[in-house]
Amino acid sequence: MNNKKKKKSGKTKFQNLTQSIINVLKSDENTTYNYKQICSRLGITDSSTRNQVIKKLHQLKSKGKIEEIDRGKFKLIKAIDHYTGKIDVSSRGTGYVITNELQEDIMVPRKSLGQALNGDEVEVFVYHRRRGQQPEGEITRIIKRAKTEFVGTIQIHEKFAFVNVTDHKIQTDFFVPKKYINGAKDGQVVLVEFLDWNDKQDSPTGKVKSILGDPGEHDTEIHAILAQYGLPYEFPPEVEKYAEKLDTSISEQETSKRRDMRDTLTYTIDPADAKDFDDALSFKRMEDGKYEIGIHIADVSHYVEQDSVLDHEAYDRATSVYLVDRVVPMLPEVLSNGVCSLNPHEDKLTFSAVFIMDDNGKVYKEWFGRTIIHSDQRFAYEEAQHIIETGKGEIPEDISLSRKRTAIKPEIVDATLTLDSIAKKMRKQRMRDGALSFDKTEVKFELNDNAVPTGVYFKTSKDANKLIEEFMLLANRKVAAFIGKRNPKQTFIYRIHDEPNDEKLGALSKFVTRFGHRLDLRDRKTITSSLNKLLDDVKGQKEQNMIDTLAIRTMSKAVYSTDNIGHYGLAFDYYSHFTSPIRRYPDVMVHRLLQHYLDGGKSVSEEQYEEKCQHSTEMEILATKAERDSIKYMQVKFMKDHADEEFLGVISGVTDWGIYVEILSNKCEGMIRLGDLDDDSYEFVEEEYAVIGRRTKNAYRLGDEVYVKVKNADLVKKHLDFWMVGSRAEVEK
Repeated sequence: MNNKKKKKSGKTKFQNLTQSIINVLKSDENTTYNYKQICSRLGITDSSTRNQVIKKLHQLKSKGKIEEIDRGKFKLIKAIDHYTGKIDVSSRGTGYVITNELQEDIMVPRKSLGQALNGDEVEVFVYHRRRGQQPEGEITRIIKRAKTEFVGTIQIHEKFAFVNVTDHKIQTDFFVPKKYINGAKDGQVVLVEFLDWNDKQDSPTGKVKSILGDPGEHDTEIHAILAQYGLPYEFPPEVEKYAEKLDTSISEQETSKRRDMRDTLTYTIDPADAKDFDDALSFKRMEDGKYEIGIHIADVSHYVEQDSVLDHEAYDRATSVYLVDRVVPMLPEVLSNGVCSLNPHEDKLTFSAVFIMDDNGKVYKEWFGRTIIHSDQRFAYEEAQHIIETGKGEIPEDISLSRKRTAIKPEIVDATLTLDSIAKKMRKQRMRDGALSFDKTEVKFELNDNAVPTGVYFKTSKDANKLIEEFMLLANRKVAAFIGKRNPKQTFIYRIHDEPNDEKLGALSKFVTRFGHRLDLRDRKTITSSLNKLLDDVKGQKEQNMIDTLAIRTMSKAVYSTDNIGHYGLAFDYYSHFTSPIRRYPDVMVHRLLQHYLDGGKSVSEEQYEEKCQHSTEMEILATKAERDSIKYMQVKFMKDHADEEFLGVISGVTDWGIYVEILSNKCEGMIRLGDLDDDSYEFVEEEYAVIGRRTKNAYRLGDEVYVKVKNADLVKKHLDFWMVGSRAEVEK
C-alpha cells in the first residue's frame, strides 16, 4: 500500500472565471491585457486553467464584451450604465431623467429618487432592460441643485417646524430647526432655504429666509408665485440709486453721431394701459411712389452701460414678468417708463431699422443704425383699429385715450392705412411661405382697486395688432439676415425654432379627428397649411382653446442661440429679437452686437454668448410659468366668488383620476374627481378619451359640454374642484 499523500494539483478553481477575467480588465479599463497577464493577476499557474482563460477571452470578444486591440491583447468595452441629465418629477412622484446620450427619458420610480428634487442635474444608474422597454433607473448622485429656495406653508411644533412646499413636483417637506424659524407663525407662507440633506434624514434641513404672509391674501400669493420661480419683485437699492443718477439729457454731441429723423412723421401704437413704449413707426412717401418706413426701438444700450451694476441686474432678470395685476420690469422705472419710453412730443434716442419698400412689402434698401426721433402721436390699438376699419380719423370718445372725440391728422390716417395694407400683404406672403398662424385668445381680468377680479374678458389680435407685429417681424428678420448672411462666422444671437416632433404631430392629428378635423402630415407644406386651416376652423368653436393649446404644445419651444437653424413657426431662415430691449435682455445684446459689427468690430466669443442665450431662455421659461400661475390664481379667485352658480363648460381632459372641464365663458379649468360622480362607478377608457359608468354605461367624453358648480377653490394650490351638474343635454331638457 502506498502511504504517500497525493501531490496537489496546480489547477486553480474559480466559481466564475468569466467574471474574474472581467474584474481584472475592469481594474484598469484603459490598459490592454494578454492571457499571461490575466493569469498572473488571478494566480493561475496550471496550463488547463490557462487554456480556459484563452477560451473565455475569445468568447467574451465574440459577445462584444471585450475587444482585441492588438493580437492577443484585450480591453474591456465600457458598458454605459450611468448617465447624467436633468430630472423632471411628475406630480405623482415619478421622475424622468432627460439625457443627451439616450433618445428616451429614463424613468425613475418615486422610491428610487433618493435626494433628487425636480430640475436637479443628477447621475442615474440604468438597470439592464429588455429591448423595447423604457429605460428605468435610480438616482446615484446629485450633481447640481436646480434651486435652493422653495415656497411653502410652515407648520410649527414645540422644538422644530416643517415647511410643506407648494410646488407639487417637490416630493418632500423641509425640516426647520427652531433656531431657523426666524419669527414665522404657524400657517404662514414662507420662503425656505435648502441647507443640507443628511443621508439619515427623511427630509432636507432648511431655514426660513423670508415670510411672505398669510395664505390666500393677494400680495402673499403674488409674491409667492414670483419667489417660487426665483423672480425678484423689487430692485436692490444700489441698482435704483445707479439708475436715478444716470445722465438722461441728450447732448448736441450725441445728436451729431446719429441719423436725425425728428422731422419724419413718427408715432407709436400700444395697448391702452401700456406704461412703456419701446417701438415706434415712421412713414414717408418717396417721389418714386415707394415708402421710407422706419422701425425705431428705444436705445436702451446707450443708457445701460455694459458690465455696470444696472447691466448685471438686467442680465440676471433677463426679461420683464407680466403678472395679472402688475409688471415686474427688467429695468427700473426711471428707464422703462421714463427716459427709454418713446413718449409723444419728446426727442428720444433710438436704434432703427429703416427700409425703402413698395406697396407689396418688397424691400429695396435697408439701413441699420442709431437715430434720434420725435414721436408725433401715441395711439392705443383700439384707436388705430378704428382708423383701419373706417378709413377716417375721427376717434370716438369711448375708445379715445383722452376720452374726448379726437380728430387725427390726415397724414397719420394715410400712414396708418398704407402701413396696414402693406402689413396684410407681408402676412399673406409669410403664410404662403409656410408660417403658422397662432392667434391664441388671451384671458384678461377686470380688477377693482383691491385687485379683486370683477369680470373676465378675452383679448384677440386685430388688424392694428397685426400691423405692428408684421413690422416688428420685418425688423427682427432683417437684422438677423444682415449679420447672418453677410458673415455667418460672426457670433450673433438668434431666436430659433426647431421643427415639431413627428410623434406629437401624430397624436394631435389623431386627437382632432374626434372633432371632425384632419391634419395632412405628408410634408412641411401640407403640415403647415393643414395646421393653419385647423386653427382657423376652430375659431369660435367650443374646442378652440383646447385645440389651440394642444397645437402649441405640439410645437418645439423657441429659444435663443448663437447657432442659427432658422425659425420654423415664422418660416424665416434668419430671425432675432431686436424690437423690445426695455423688456428683453437678448434685444439689448443684439443692439450691442449689431453696433459692434457696424463699427467693424471682430467676432465675439461664441461660447460666452451661447451661455447668455441659455440663461435668457431659462429666465423666459420661468417668467412664462409665473405669468400662467398668476392667471390661474386669478381664475380661482374669480370662481371662489361665484361658487353658487352653474357654468357651462367643455371636457378638456380625461384621466383615470378625474375629468377636467374648461368653462366656456371665462376659460377657467377645474377637475371633477371620479369619486365625486355619484350616479355610478366610472372607469377611464383611454382609447375612447372617456370615462364610462360600469352599470349605466353613461359616458363623459373629451369635448362633451357639461354643466358644473364649484366644489372647492384653493387659492394656495391654485386649483379648482368642480361638482358635476350634468351633461348639457340633460340640464337643458
